[in-house]
Amino acid sequence: MTNLLPEPAETLLPADPATSELASGAEPEQVVRAHPESSLVWATLADGALADGRDVEGYAYARVGYHRGLDALRRNGWKGHGPVPWSHEPNRGFLRALAALATAAARIGEDHEAERCATFLRDSSAEAADELGR
Repeated sequence: MTNLLPEPAETLLPADPATSELASGAEPEQVVRAHPESSLVWATLADGALADGRDVEGYAYARVGYHRGLDALRRNGWKGHGPVPWSHEPNRGFLRALAALATAAARIGEDHEAERCATFLRDSSAEAADELGR
C-alpha cells in the first residue's frame, strides 16, 4: 500500500550560541548559566555525569536538554514527528540529549522510557542513533 500523505519536512534548528563556547573549552557549568535554553550544553552535562557514574544527575540533565530541544523543534515547525537530521549540526544538541536520556533511563531501570527514547532517536535520525550508539 502506498502512503499518499507527504512525508514531513526535515526540521533544522538555528545555530546554538553555546556551541562555540563549549568548543573553545568553556566549562559547561558556566555555559549553561549563559545559555540555559541550549540542548547541547544540557547534553554535555548529561554525558559528563553519565561518564562519571552519576546516573540520576545525568538523567536530570538529559531530561532538561530533551525538553529544551522539543521546545526548539516546535518553534521551528516540527509537528511531533519527522526527520531531525544529525548532519545539521544545530540539531545535535537535541539528539545527544535524547540519546543521553535513553542511556540514563536504562541505567536507573526506567526501561519503558529508555526504549521510547531509543525509538524516538532512531525515528528522528538513524544516523544519530548509529553515531551515538543507540
